[in-house]
Amino acid sequence: MRRYFLAFGLLLVFMNSRAQSGSWLRRDSTVWGIRNGIVVGFWPGAIEPVKQNSNGGPRGLLRIGYEYMGMIYHINYIAVEPVVNGKMEFSEISPSSVDGKWGKFMWLGDSSITDEKLSVNVYMEKFANGAHPYLRLSICKDRPEELCIEVFHHADSQPMERCGITATMGNYSRLRKLYLKDTVIHSRRLYDGYKGIDFVEKEAYAGERMLRDKNGDLIVLATPDESFSELAAWPQEEAYMRRWNWRYRPFYMLTQYWRKEKQRAGPSLQVRVNGRATYWSGGSRDPRHYIAIPGGPSFENFELREKYVPGQKIYFGMTRKPIAELLSPL
Repeated sequence: MRRYFLAFGLLLVFMNSRAQSGSWLRRDSTVWGIRNGIVVGFWPGAIEPVKQNSNGGPRGLLRIGYEYMGMIYHINYIAVEPVVNGKMEFSEISPSSVDGKWGKFMWLGDSSITDEKLSVNVYMEKFANGAHPYLRLSICKDRPEELCIEVFHHADSQPMERCGITATMGNYSRLRKLYLKDTVIHSRRLYDGYKGIDFVEKEAYAGERMLRDKNGDLIVLATPDESFSELAAWPQEEAYMRRWNWRYRPFYMLTQYWRKEKQRAGPSLQVRVNGRATYWSGGSRDPRHYIAIPGGPSFENFELREKYVPGQKIYFGMTRKPIAELLSPL
């Protein structure tokens, strides 16, 4: 791994020289992004250090944040979930071959920064199922609230049936409404009566049910179902006080979405969500380690699924625009 961290350090010298002014953001060695828009962080740094010496959460995840008015808040995570011969692995809990602990190491590779676009390759350890993917992340200045994610594989990778790219922490924002072309799916109705500590899941939704924007691209939106004051509130009970890191901290609300360019959308495309009724607590099986999500179940994983094709591209976005404004041209 030494050569990877050396390359990472050399890359940072280059990136810091280009990202100190204008729209691009660069903070220490682990956080980059754009002002008034999306921010990406890498372990062991924290986009938003909510606790002293915080590392921003599990290894093997992209930290996804949002910058507005000089403040960066951590909003979600993005995980990599390759499937080989029907076996799916999870980048945040698949053990590392370096130290045996949960979470694949990720590091930065080749990059380019211009006045209009920032791009960087993200490499990771090979998975136990033989998958060896890597990502190309890009932010364009004319779409600051959107992260482009391209998926590739190394020559030594086993053939991947799918390489899932999933936003994994929707219940921090208490996402409960999923906007499709013909309906709005509500998590509290979809998972009505569920009160367990595990994930809960129903069927996926075909890509043809996604909304279309003015360019014909497919898009699916997810929002809270509460007012801002309800979302920002936090139960005044000891169990919740001890887990205050789950309290929603931004001073604004965001709609989260996935977008797929129309010319790249194939018949295998699906929208997939699952839900939780309690906040994640590190995989413990003891219900006493969990607290219920205020208001009931919300969507946790939020993603597009499709057959793997080298260079496949999707966009993850977060926007402060009201949902009515977003829906009007769709």
